[in-house]
Amino acid sequence: MQGKKLIVLTKSSSETQKLAEMLALFLKTGDTISLTGDLGAGKTCFTQGLARGLGIDRKITSPTFTLIKEYMSTSSLPFYHFDVYRLKSLQEMLDIGYEEYFFGNGITVIEWGDRVAPLLPDDFLEIRFKRLLKENVREIDIIPHGERWKETAEKWLKKSQKDLRTGKSTSET
Repeated sequence: MQGKKLIVLTKSSSETQKLAEMLALFLKTGDTISLTGDLGAGKTCFTQGLARGLGIDRKITSPTFTLIKEYMSTSSLPFYHFDVYRLKSLQEMLDIGYEEYFFGNGITVIEWGDRVAPLLPDDFLEIRFKRLLKENVREIDIIPHGERWKETAEKWLKKSQKDLRTGKSTSET
């Protein structure tokens, strides 16, 4: 069950990363986040902020050629970073045992998550990135799927409004 779409504008990669860092405060074991958007839209930038918010101090790069990179947070929570841009078929996900990641004991982020939509759990957070005409300005659409994310997304964005200067107030559509 999909919730209302929430929209945030960020004016820099730093703001995009800070927004993601704030989300890290609300994450728990088993959470899955699907990121979509054109090349260069902000998916990896967001993932870097999320990792920093989880206390991961390693350099975060997109696992474009390896499909997945695994990190450990300071709280010993596994962080699984997928990039399925080059995925040829869903069978590749089955072959690597995606269920252990998507339904396991860590936090999973999937760049190009729309390409594996049939495999996503019922409860997940969908985030769509769109570059606007002004340099570095991003429209970020947040679509909660499932009861947990409907409530959590609103709390996250409410806190983000207080702690960040995003381009406009969070709005619902």
